[in-house]
Amino acid sequence: MKYNNPVHRGFFPDPSVIRVGEDYYKVNSTFQYFPAIVISHSRDLVHWEIIGHAITKSEYLDLSGILDSRGIWAPDISYYKGKYYIFATLRHNDENIPMRSQLVMTSDKPEGPYSKPAVLPVDDIDPSHFIDDDGRHYMVIAPGACIVPLSDDCTKVIGEKVQVWPGTGERCPEGPHIFKKNGWYYAMVAEGGTGYGHGISIARSKDLYGPYENCPYNPILRQTDPEALIQRSGHGKLVETQNGQWYCMYLCGRRNGGNYTTIGRETALDPVIWTEDGWFIINDKRPSLEQEMPGLPMTVYEQNGFYDFKKGSLSLDWEWVRNPDDSKWRFTDKGLRLYVCKGDLYDTAAKNILVRRESELSYNAETKLTFVPESINDKAGLTCYYSTSTYIRFDRCSKGIELVINRNMGEEEIALVHYDGAEVYLRVEVRGLTRRFLYSVDGIDWTEVNTLENCIYLCDEGVPNDRKRHTGTLVGIFALSDESDNNSYADFEYFRYEDR
Repeated sequence: MKYNNPVHRGFFPDPSVIRVGEDYYKVNSTFQYFPAIVISHSRDLVHWEIIGHAITKSEYLDLSGILDSRGIWAPDISYYKGKYYIFATLRHNDENIPMRSQLVMTSDKPEGPYSKPAVLPVDDIDPSHFIDDDGRHYMVIAPGACIVPLSDDCTKVIGEKVQVWPGTGERCPEGPHIFKKNGWYYAMVAEGGTGYGHGISIARSKDLYGPYENCPYNPILRQTDPEALIQRSGHGKLVETQNGQWYCMYLCGRRNGGNYTTIGRETALDPVIWTEDGWFIINDKRPSLEQEMPGLPMTVYEQNGFYDFKKGSLSLDWEWVRNPDDSKWRFTDKGLRLYVCKGDLYDTAAKNILVRRESELSYNAETKLTFVPESINDKAGLTCYYSTSTYIRFDRCSKGIELVINRNMGEEEIALVHYDGAEVYLRVEVRGLTRRFLYSVDGIDWTEVNTLENCIYLCDEGVPNDRKRHTGTLVGIFALSDESDNNSYADFEYFRYEDR
């Protein structure tokens, strides 16, 4: 039996994976989204289910003023003597000193709850956890592979940071990991930047502090075919199965209508091949689109595509854009009630924008809402959201039903339909770079409002002058006003998402 890459489809970048017994656990970056640091579980390395988040309390992590694509970067999960450790970079806003801090949290359960993050004052990116044979703990961090000695509980830095391997000389040596096998310390580093040309290189040494020799097969993973579906392959971590097989989980991005990874960076899996001289490569040094299943018991999880908000709960695949205002949303017998919050989609201060990941290049999504605007500036509806500077909103407002796009830090009204009903169904049909928007009064007969072609602005590459773009497009709902808060609210009965 075969599987297709990516194995965890949608916005799941910077994967880190561990095995505990016959279970596999993975964490991914969440940037400005909350709850932070998504945690997933698998039994076969291919099928994944979200089981929790490492930071679920707003008092533990304030993202309210964080700029787009800052926040939580490149988490790492590890396990030692019954305890799970998660390390991550907190990327502050650009003017902050220091610009980056490292967070460490622990739990007795992989899904959490995790401890309040301890802060390690190291101003770099992409931390990972290495425990040597003598039980000493180290943080491995960029640039290249640097090691930082830690206290036994990993909450304090107890020694100087030392760069033990700078990488091969390519730009952006990051995402480092160190592991030990057969007396060798292997250092893995992602190089070339996280866009096209990303890759993985390795080195090894008999001593943790080096010197490290470069692998003669470097880079051991890189996409060299510019026309291939899967690009941006790098930033990986190895895991050994209970059967003695080795695999690498790494990030990648699928091309959409050209070099546009609208879904964002995803998680891929390929086998690791050990060479006779004690090195290894990943697959054939290029990412695969199709691969043989690992020899593990296959477990397929039910994919939730229909969210009945009248049931009174949010599943773990929903994310808030930054910290929510918990006083401004609740469940009622009519579904999920979002009270209008001050702000707009282009404001970092806007609250309670609720989204889930796009997982395929083509899908349908729809919602039913009941909303009567109290103010001329109130609006509630559906959004295809990348960032505060690039999104689409399709909403019920005081003028009716409007379709507004933000290609690059400026809203443009595309269409307006005069409508005064309280109930309305809103729908988006995505086919590659084309997005078609429709509304209905009964959920049966649909009327097209407009079709947007070439939506390249909803991706990392689509707006080259926007400095940091590391996420992906998500789809969801909101209720906002650019005036002060009022008592207006929208009731969302359900949300349906269907991959095509």
